[in-house]
Formats: sequence, structure tokens, C-alpha cells
Amino acid sequence: MPKVKWRGAEVTTTGPELKVGDKAPTDFALTATDMSAIKGSDLAGKKRVIMTSPSIDTPVCDAEARRFNQEATAIPGVDLVFATCDLPFAQKRWCGGAGIDKLKLASDYKDRSFGKAFGVLEPSRQLLVRAVFAIDASDTVRYVEYVSEVTTEPNYDAALEAAKALK
Repeated sequence: MPKVKWRGAEVTTTGPELKVGDKAPTDFALTATDMSAIKGSDLAGKKRVIMTSPSIDTPVCDAEARRFNQEATAIPGVDLVFATCDLPFAQKRWCGGAGIDKLKLASDYKDRSFGKAFGVLEPSRQLLVRAVFAIDASDTVRYVEYVSEVTTEPNYDAALEAAKALK
């Protein structure tokens, strides 16, 4: 289990702690902002960065999504998926209001299968902790950051460097 704190208190997540070199899980489902299903197998074989956070309606999550959306042009050919447990309707509303057009927001609200597969579900809150995963086209995890304190932003420079190096 990754060591993660939520407002200074250590929390336990559900699922495995992924490490660089692991195969990325594909046995999960998310819901897109248009209510269509996104299966893990739909993402397989693509270069991608998956970011997770508790809720898009919090200041740190908002800042993170805006930063990755802004930096997307520096990593062409890499899909950017931002997963939370917010309802798809709320994610869509937020994207429109924030001008987010390069991130694919996805919700794990139905069964939390993504959170469990990636080891980012905090079960007492039923929310995802903050993390970043860079996964190459062979579905190998090339970068992982389980942000040690959920209320802080990830290491953007390291995540973007890893995204640029994906093959």
C-alpha cells in the first residue's frame, strides 16, 4: 500500500501499489462526461498519463487539472486522463467553466474499480487519492507518484518528463 496522508493523517488505500515496470491494470471501468463507458482495455496500447484526485471541485485538484491541460501541447500523442469520483455531470460542468479541452475527465463513481485496480481508493471516504501514472504503449508503467499528502500538488516536472519519454 502506498504511504499517503490526508490532511496530515495517514490513510490506507485499497488495491496494489503500482511500481515502475509493472503492467498497467486494464480490468476496470470509468465513465466519461458524456456517460459513455471507458474500459481499461480501451486505453490499452496507448501512451497515456492518468492523474487521480479526490474531487475536481477542490482548489488543488482544480490547479492540477488546469496545469496538465496547459502542458498537454508539450506531450503530443499522449492521452491525458483525469480520474475522480465526481459525477460525470459535475466533471462536464467544471470542464466547460474552466476551459479544459485537452484532458479526458473520467469518473470512478459507479464501482470504484479503477481506484481499486490502481491502489488509489481511500475506502473510508470512497474517494481517490492524488496520484500520477505514465504508461507506455506496451502498457508498462514508466512513472508513478502517489502524492504523499493528498492536499498538495504532484511533481509536475517529473511527470511531464516521464510523459515526454513514453514510447
